[in-house]
Amino acid sequence: MREAAILFTPCVFLCLFLSFSQAARQGQDMKCGACRALVDEMEWAISQVDPKKMIQTGSFRINPDGSQSIREVPLARSEGNLLELMETVCERMEDYGEHSDSSTNRNSYIRIKSRTGGAMDLSEAKLDSRVTGSLKFACETIVEQHEDEVIEFFGHETDNIKDKLCSKRTDLCDHALEIPHDEL
Repeated sequence: MREAAILFTPCVFLCLFLSFSQAARQGQDMKCGACRALVDEMEWAISQVDPKKMIQTGSFRINPDGSQSIREVPLARSEGNLLELMETVCERMEDYGEHSDSSTNRNSYIRIKSRTGGAMDLSEAKLDSRVTGSLKFACETIVEQHEDEVIEFFGHETDNIKDKLCSKRTDLCDHALEIPHDEL
């Protein structure tokens, strides 16, 4: 009996370890997916703003030489517009479903509702309100914890924001460099 307990104990620890590592990977997949979806939604919302619209920023105080430190920046990438977009971007996580890759045992998140109202292929998506709720919560956490980084990247960067923000700056996606850019 004692020998069975000795043999049984390592099996229990191995099962617990595998269970915890799988749960940690799922949590990481969720955070990474939320970050990538956040970037996708922000980029889309920015693209919907007329690029010709400008906003004045800077100080409206008059300098000693009689000039003002005002500059015009595109409205779409202004801090005020980005803050406004960040207030509602996580609501759109309800438009995503979970996709499980059987070869890697990793989850990714794909859009299940078309922005234009057209039909979408939902054959590979798992639709679950718990998943979308978790994705929304992860998105809200990212927005809260990384607000400055989000504003910095969207205010100045235009190339590979998903990789730069989600992988390099925040480390939410340690495996994301292997994910194709058009996944979301």
